[in-house]
Amino acid sequence: MLRGPATINIWADDVEAARRWYAELLGAEPYFERPGGGRPAAYYEFRVGDHQTELGIIDRRHAPPAAATTPGGAVLHWHVDDVRAALERLLAMGATPYQPLTEHGEGFITASVVDPFGNVLGVMYNRHYLEVAAR
Repeated sequence: MLRGPATINIWADDVEAARRWYAELLGAEPYFERPGGGRPAAYYEFRVGDHQTELGIIDRRHAPPAAATTPGGAVLHWHVDDVRAALERLLAMGATPYQPLTEHGEGFITASVVDPFGNVLGVMYNRHYLEVAAR
């Protein structure tokens, strides 16, 4: 039933600042923009990773009324080749620690941060991801 992430959406009060921050992190500009009705864009979308997963940044004014305004809930972990280096870069870019670098056994390391816009961003080295990607 679940075939893989199609679009991962995050919220930001300052969509333009979030676009710039994620463009720097990803080394690429968004490929899609939805105008904001006389305001800066309401939505930016990036393609990320080996499977070109969509990462959408949405103006928080479009969030559902009951959407959380503090970090929490599910954590999506993006595969990285070096968790320690990714964590150091995220922290240097202004993210704050959420979950520390943790080894979960051979071939599985995680960490997560809160981006400057209040979203949890997880990074992970996962040997199974590499096995699947190699196929």
